[in-house]
Amino acid sequence: MIKKEILIAGKRCFVFADEAPEVLLVEPMDLRDLDFLDREIETLKAGTDRPFALSTLIIEDWNNELTPWTAEPVFGKEPFGDGAPETRRLIEEELIPEMEALFPSLKGAEKILGGYSLAALFALWCAYEGHSFSGIAAASPSVWYPGWMDFAHAHSPNAGKIYLSLGDKEYKSRNKTMATVEDCIREYADILAGTDGIETTLEWNPGNHFVDADKRTAKAFLWVMRH
Repeated sequence: MIKKEILIAGKRCFVFADEAPEVLLVEPMDLRDLDFLDREIETLKAGTDRPFALSTLIIEDWNNELTPWTAEPVFGKEPFGDGAPETRRLIEEELIPEMEALFPSLKGAEKILGGYSLAALFALWCAYEGHSFSGIAAASPSVWYPGWMDFAHAHSPNAGKIYLSLGDKEYKSRNKTMATVEDCIREYADILAGTDGIETTLEWNPGNHFVDADKRTAKAFLWVMRH
């Protein structure tokens, strides 16, 4: 497997690719999660025979670059910003063309956007804003995000395959907003299930939000790749 680091508009991006990949996986990621990336790759390789490329875009400002609109702080004192549109533009207009230039087999190939936590929420939001991705792999998405459920009720996604998962203990949070995550994801799953043209699932994983993020994300990508 080819491994390399590239710069996309000055942002670090780590690429893992089989020869002649036939599907591109894109994952915004915190730099600290790189420690677990090898395990994610191992889980992906063990779960599919399809040659793929995984491009991980390093996110430096998690509470701004991945969120589509501003919101008051939910934990700590840091508010949420509205940097998601610029991150989406960077992925669609710069990262994907760069990956297609590096690997010509990706031109016209399936593109899947995924991630964990706020990165998963970002991936879901991107499904509504464009047509670049055929599938969304959302592992433990932050569907508790203020305004998300209203947005989901008012709009329809363009991606045809959407995977959702949540840890079965994630709702056990002292934070009142984050404790709504189970109710929110059940409601959101019902919205997607009732939307024509969407193939979707909601999978439950054992543990809280901080258990096996790499394996949960790999499982999310694998489900989309198989459907």
